[in-house]
Amino acid sequence: MCIFCKIVNGEIPNNTILENEEFLSFYDINPAAKIHALIIPKKHYESFDDIQPELMANMTKFIHEVAQKLNVREDGYRLITNIKEHGGQEVPHLHFHLLAGEYVGRLVGNKK
Repeated sequence: MCIFCKIVNGEIPNNTILENEEFLSFYDINPAAKIHALIIPKKHYESFDDIQPELMANMTKFIHEVAQKLNVREDGYRLITNIKEHGGQEVPHLHFHLLAGEYVGRLVGNKK
C-alpha cells in the first residue's frame, strides 16, 4: 500500500486542508513554497494517465475549492503533477502539488 493510501486510511496523520468523499488535500511535510498543498483522489490511481476524465472533472472542482480555501486564487498558484519515472513522479499515486504564497518562478522562458 502506498503512503497516500495509508494517509487516506488514517494510518499516517496529515494536516488536512479540505476533504470530501472522493478527494483529500493536505499540507506537504517538505514544502517547496510558503504554501504547498497536496491534492489526491482517495481511490488509488497510479498517475494522471490512469484517471477517467469524468473523475478528473470532479478533481478540478475540488482543486478550485482548495485554492479558494487557501485564499490563493487572486494572486495565483502553480499546479503540478508528475507522471511516471521520466516525469519525476516519486509516489505512485496520482497527486497534484499546489504551490503558492510567493512567486514560484517559471519553468520555462524568462524569469520575472
